[in-house]
Amino acid sequence: MKHIFIVNPSAGKCDATDEIRSRLANLDDGIDTEIYVTKASGDATRFVRSRCENSDGVPLRFYSCGGDGTLNEVVSGTVGFTNAEVTCYPSGSGNDYVKYYGGSSRFMDIKRLIDGEVHKVDIMQVGNRYALNVCNFGFDAVVCRTMEQVRRKPIIGGRNAYTTGILKALFTGRHTECRITVDGTVVNDGPILFCTMGNGRYVGGSYQCSPLSQNDDGLIEVCVFKPMSIITFARLIGSYRDGSFIHRDDVRDKMTYLRGESIDIETPAPIDLCLDGELVSGTHFTIRQLPRAVRFVVPSENN
Repeated sequence: MKHIFIVNPSAGKCDATDEIRSRLANLDDGIDTEIYVTKASGDATRFVRSRCENSDGVPLRFYSCGGDGTLNEVVSGTVGFTNAEVTCYPSGSGNDYVKYYGGSSRFMDIKRLIDGEVHKVDIMQVGNRYALNVCNFGFDAVVCRTMEQVRRKPIIGGRNAYTTGILKALFTGRHTECRITVDGTVVNDGPILFCTMGNGRYVGGSYQCSPLSQNDDGLIEVCVFKPMSIITFARLIGSYRDGSFIHRDDVRDKMTYLRGESIDIETPAPIDLCLDGELVSGTHFTIRQLPRAVRFVVPSENN
């Protein structure tokens, strides 16, 4: 098997390329490794897809070395190729998807990644794009765009970038007009605060937007919040962080939470839709689940 490390030098607070080179140098002989450093947005997908197309069936394991956006690009390049696997060496700001498996620390040991176990997991398709973790829009789209702007700034960036985004969105992104249809049933026709569609459970570094998600059940967790005052939102944000919001009686009239295989979104004006933190714009989106379409490698439990 070929082990290919895709490094995004712009992810996180600093370039992790030298760190990864050093760790690979300490691996046992006989492990076939390669490093590719991305050059621009979308480069990881192009590179991975090209390697898969020209692999002659040789097993390939791609290691996404960056954040959720890098993982999205790497995974997107492997969809449809049965000889390709993906795992993650998390070196981004949020690293949300791996929290489903216990968090970043489990994925920082490259030897355990190489010895890891393949799990077939779901991925969402949106046109010719994909999302492994979460699609979201409304309030969260404002958060995503703000995170892009501040992620490398001191104090307000890094792990605090999502919180910074929330503070800005409270004043600029609390009403989005839309029609949302899940598996043929209209679940919203009017303004919303935000909508999340998840296979993973976390967004923004620590917020549990889809606390009941199973990433291999063929279903997307859909959560729609109605517009609310800043004071009410402030009272709910703690339960959104720990995932307990779905059990709160005082939230039930403000939220719809359900599962589905296909979601259709229509808006009167163009909106941003976040795909694992990457923004696309439009007035009509269809999100379709592709069950167990990705071979994702989880680190071994052995030391």
